[in-house]
Amino acid sequence: MMKTLISNIKVFAEDRTIDEGYVLIDGSSIIEVGEMTELSISDPVDEIQATPSMNLIPGMIDLHIHGADGADAMDGTPEAIKTIAEALPKEGTTSFLPTTMTTSKESIENALANLSHYMKEEQSHRAEAIGIHLEGPFISPKRAGAQHPDHIIEPSISLFKEWQDLSGGNVKLVTVAPEEEGGLEFVSYLKEHGVVASIGHSDAVYSEVKEAINAGVTHATHLFNGMRGLHHREMGVAGGVLMHPEVKCEMVVDGIHISPEVVKFAYMNKSSEGVILITDSMRAKCLGKGTYDLGGQEVSVDGERATLENGTLAGSILKMKDAVKNMMTFTQCGLKDIIQMTSVNPAKQLSVFDRKGSIKAGKDADLVLLDEKHNVIKTFCRGKLTYSREKEKTS
Repeated sequence: MMKTLISNIKVFAEDRTIDEGYVLIDGSSIIEVGEMTELSISDPVDEIQATPSMNLIPGMIDLHIHGADGADAMDGTPEAIKTIAEALPKEGTTSFLPTTMTTSKESIENALANLSHYMKEEQSHRAEAIGIHLEGPFISPKRAGAQHPDHIIEPSISLFKEWQDLSGGNVKLVTVAPEEEGGLEFVSYLKEHGVVASIGHSDAVYSEVKEAINAGVTHATHLFNGMRGLHHREMGVAGGVLMHPEVKCEMVVDGIHISPEVVKFAYMNKSSEGVILITDSMRAKCLGKGTYDLGGQEVSVDGERATLENGTLAGSILKMKDAVKNMMTFTQCGLKDIIQMTSVNPAKQLSVFDRKGSIKAGKDADLVLLDEKHNVIKTFCRGKLTYSREKEKTS
């Protein structure tokens, strides 16, 4: 197989930024990163010539996504996950955690078994499902949000063991309300077994948040949404996770889930080291206005937001590329900060930074080419060109 060379481009490599650089890909891996003046290749290559005004960044990783393009992780079919995975490179996402919902035990088990089967197959030419995010059902009834209240149950280690076996060990992150009966023991179990424990859909007070962090919570599910908020006499979940640097906070930066001013407030507190951008998108992403299903509940999409009948936000239709632009506008952060929040932090949270999350020789060739306005031009998933804006325009 011929090697691929991306040349004459600004490369945001793991250890430095190269203004006029190149990346050489062999198969699914990066084999060289350097300056154009250092480039020496004798064998024929498939060269993609860019310009130094363009930027090459690592592929983005979405740790919280339910669906896209008409498909949902709870559909329980390989075709549904494939549809999502094929849609994501268009927005610069090269890896993701298909995310479940609080539904019936049978429905969750069907989704987990399906995802286990899917992840055993070759995932080339699309974004890679690198694990599963179990969002519920171990959450607080008081903070159900768009999770179905009839299926909420107390945290159960024995049930989780069954589900983890069914998933083939692929559940990598679990959203849990640690203040519920058995919650702290559940968090400790997750930590001991290398699963990220995320506080979310939680009504915990600050003292309970501290206990949960001591037990092993290192992540917060969609900051400010589905949790006890910050009050000047009670820090709640939102204040608690903002106070503790050991907790990484997901943020849905669509300008709807969190106001731009509060996004900036959180960023000033956590910095790019403490934030992970997610989409929390549902099946309506990439589609138009209409009525859709999310976890067995009817969701209306008006073109900007997705809501239940009572007005509760129900996921989003946000694309990662738009979350990036919004974050830069709301906080005035730079592209290095964006890489930290979309690639480095999620890769480290999932313990896959040895192969993903940055541009470095030996790592997966998950790469995104951006123009000077930060629009996605091309996306490579493990060395394969999976999206090209030019092809999209001519098709």
